[in-house]
Amino acid sequence: MSQAQQHAPRRRVVVLLLPLLAFLALSAVFLVQLLSGRDSALVPSALIDEPAPKTELPALEAINLPGLSPADFEGNVTLVNVWGSWCVPCRDEHPLLMQLAQDDRIRIVGLNYKDRPENARRFLGELGNPYAAIGVDQSGRAAIEWGVYGVPETFLVGPDGIIRYKHVGPFTPQSLKDDLLPEIEKVLAKVD
Repeated sequence: MSQAQQHAPRRRVVVLLLPLLAFLALSAVFLVQLLSGRDSALVPSALIDEPAPKTELPALEAINLPGLSPADFEGNVTLVNVWGSWCVPCRDEHPLLMQLAQDDRIRIVGLNYKDRPENARRFLGELGNPYAAIGVDQSGRAAIEWGVYGVPETFLVGPDGIIRYKHVGPFTPQSLKDDLLPEIEKVLAKVD
């Protein structure tokens, strides 16, 4: 038996074990991330402490509200909520936005992402409208400028037009209480 024939079974075993070893390595990376204790909803944003993008979006048709413009962020503590009628988590968080809309210290504006106007109107008709303005982002370009990963996402913009906080995913009563409301209070404290 030649030396090449002797090494062939060993090579075959190594080739068969490579996918298993790659899987185990990836599993270890995911396990370390999972056990790190970091909140996966806290996605870093390069826009924190930066001016809000100069977003100019048309209004949602047949809703008596303006679209979005850079003036929306001047002098107001503003929540910019990126949503779509097709987004199930948006539907889940919507009652919390309706509660927040009762607080006259903040203004909520919507960035309607890649949605059909009739579906967006139906969504608001069923669940209520917490927004003072709604801009339609049919192409998704504005969402890219805001650094949106997916919907829903919400940005807190101070009266100086600077983004102060970003929340990825739907709000829950707990995230509202523990995360968003303290951030709103910080921004409001700077205004007073």
